Parts: sequence; structure tokens; C-alpha cells
Amino acid sequence: MPILSYPEADTPPPLRAQVLALQDEAWPPGDVPSSGPSHDPGLDPLSMLLTDEHGTVLAALAILRKDLTHAGHRLRAGGLSTVVTLRAERGQGHGRRLVGAARESMASYGIDLGLFTCDRPLRAFYERAGWRELPGAVVVGGTPDAPFPSDGAGFDKVTMAAFFTPAARAARPTLRGARIALYPGTVDRLW
Repeated sequence: MPILSYPEADTPPPLRAQVLALQDEAWPPGDVPSSGPSHDPGLDPLSMLLTDEHGTVLAALAILRKDLTHAGHRLRAGGLSTVVTLRAERGQGHGRRLVGAARESMASYGIDLGLFTCDRPLRAFYERAGWRELPGAVVVGGTPDAPFPSDGAGFDKVTMAAFFTPAARAARPTLRGARIALYPGTVDRLW
């Protein structure tokens, strides 16, 4: 089963329509746009799709990217967003395969640090795909004027990470247990 990658804006329309249908199936209306781009173009979104031999999208995700400065370390950060598997295909390893492939490809996209949050019950899923929890870390999304922290009221999130470069590995001790000011903006408030 091939894994295809496209800048989100360049995803072929038939595949993009399938991704939007998967997102509509997985999330309540309004959580993800049902047409047009799902992500802020300023975050350089990259769509990754796992398809079957007929071109049916079985699983999809986006990699979002931006520069991050934390405790004097400048890093190119990348995170996963809108990870979804076709309901009828869940439990067959498609999502784990795609999430693992995304982690493996991030360094080739110039990303130093893979960083994202997920609901606590999904931690084991991401760990099986090679990600590791960053203990005690809180990602602060939104903007400096309207922060949106991953430890906000009603959230039960964990922060997942991967350290791809020597620069990221040098920053690792400063990220554990830290509040990480990612600030991806108002569209992708917390990736």
C-alpha cells in the first residue's frame, strides 16, 4: 500500500475529497474545515496519505511545520495533525504505519524536533509508531495574545516527541516538564 505525500494545497482533488470525507466521518462538523485547506498555509502543511491499490485513502494525516525557540534553542518543529483512518479499516495497522512513516520522514523535511499533543488514551498508539512521551511537557498553542495550552481545562493531553537532529537532542533536557511556546496561530491552535 503506497504512502503518498503532497503539500496540502497540491493534493490532487479526488484524493483531497477523500481526506475531507474521512475527517467528516471522524470529527464533529466544524472541527475541521469540510472544504479548502484544513490547515494554516503558514505552517507549510504536508499531507500524507496511505492508499490501497485502487487509490482509496485508508488513512491520512498532516505534518505541520514552524520555527520554535525554547530556552535559547532554535529548532524547526514539526507536528502531526488530523490523523485519521477510514472507520471500516480501523484496527488493521494502517494508521500506525502512516504515523510511523511520518516520523521517519520528518528529518528529510528539515525538521529538528517532532512535537505534538494527543489525548492520553492514544499515547500507546503513537508509541507503537515510534513516538515517545515528553514527560510533563505542555505545548502552548494559539498565539501569545490568546494562548491555548495543552493542559487547559477539560483536556487530558500528553506531549509526544521525536528528536531528529543533534540540535534537538541538545534541547531535550530543556523540554522535559516545560511549557513549550509553540504558538501555531488561530487556525491550528494546538497541533
